[in-house]
Formats: sequence, C-alpha cells, structure tokens
Amino acid sequence: MAETIDNTPVMCVHGWGGSFTTTWERNGFTALLADAGRPVIGVDLLGHGEAPKPHEPEAYADLTTRVVDALPDNGTAIDAVGFSMGALTLLRTATEHPGAFRRLVLAGIGKNVFERDNDRTAKIVAAVDGNGDPEDNVSRLFAQYAGQAGNDSAALSAVLKQPQRIRLTDESLAGVNCEILVIVGDKDFVYPADQLVDALPNAQGTVLKNVDHFATPESFDFVDAVLEFLDAIPT
Repeated sequence: MAETIDNTPVMCVHGWGGSFTTTWERNGFTALLADAGRPVIGVDLLGHGEAPKPHEPEAYADLTTRVVDALPDNGTAIDAVGFSMGALTLLRTATEHPGAFRRLVLAGIGKNVFERDNDRTAKIVAAVDGNGDPEDNVSRLFAQYAGQAGNDSAALSAVLKQPQRIRLTDESLAGVNCEILVIVGDKDFVYPADQLVDALPNAQGTVLKNVDHFATPESFDFVDAVLEFLDAIPT
C-alpha cells in the first residue's frame, strides 16, 4: 500500500518587527516545508511586511483578522507556526475559532502570556520612537528591528501602544484542544513557559539551550523540533 502523503498546509506567522519573508523565507524554513510536500500559507500581520501600516494604535485592537482571512475557505484544519507576537496571535485565533488548527507551534512566548510588563513595553515604545535608554539592550534591539529596511517604525510603535482586544485567560486556553508545541529559549526574556504548557490541554514544551528571543527562528534546534512535531521532515 502506498504511503499517504501529508499535504496539510502550514501557516507561518512572524513576530513584531518581522514579516513572512524576513522570518520564514530567508532562513530557508519555508523551503524545508516545501521539500516535505507541505503547502505554506504566509501571513504578514497588520503593520508589517506587505500588509497595510496604519499609524493609529486603535487600528491594531485585533491582530487576528489577517490570520482568519488566510484560513482555508473550506474550513479544513491546518497546521501553523508562530513566533513571538505571531504565536500570541495564533493562540488568540485558536481560542475564538475552535477547529481551525490541527497542530500549533508557539515559539518565543511563555510567562508573558500571563504577566503583562507595562513598564517594559513603555521602554520599548520609547526606544522605537527614538527616545530610549541606550543602556537598555532589550529595548535597543527592538528599536533596531523597527529600523530594518521595509519597516515603518510609526506603525510598529502603534502596534505596541494598543493592548489586544482578545484576552488570553486560563478558561479560554482550556478550550484550545489541538496539539501544541511551545518552544522557548532558556535565555529568552519570556522564559519559562511552564505555566502556558500546563494551561493548554494538549501541549508539550521544548526548551532551546543558550538561545535568546531574537535568535529563536534561526536556531537549528528550533527548526528540527518544529519539523518533527509537524511530521514534515524533508525527504
């Protein structure tokens, strides 16, 4: 009997300051998925990449719309991989659209799902707006991301200034029943992710050794873990 080929699409969603191209195509990740026979759905979140870039914070009250619009019209459950803000957006989508996903990979999120650090966010916004503390390395790195070619720093600042409409609670997370892999580096400022893994009914966690937040999508261990979880090892 011929082996059944899994051709379930894989949606890829970038983090703040990135895009589908810069996060998933340039590092060869989408090519590996293609080699495994998996169609790729690329999403640019509002304010990023090829998406519109409004400068009004209220425009970013619900980032899930770009994800929902990219879901298959036939309602077939897909796999999805998200990094940082993209992972949060996928998780929010999963709470509001049960059955949309078969498997989810959530990378670069952890304790920040439950602990909103408003002081840290304010420091990052200040850095993106050109008024940051040069000694604050995390904020400085965010500002560097905002200044990359093709980015609109005013739009990215507006994203950070708008708290998301869809709140993630223990109750909403308990309703997300798809298979989930939570990946976080042990040098990431959102580490650890134990509480998130425990809050999800069908989740497992992977810790990347000596990997910080920004290096996560480039990590070979990250790529290997995702492809194995999605059963998408290139042939």
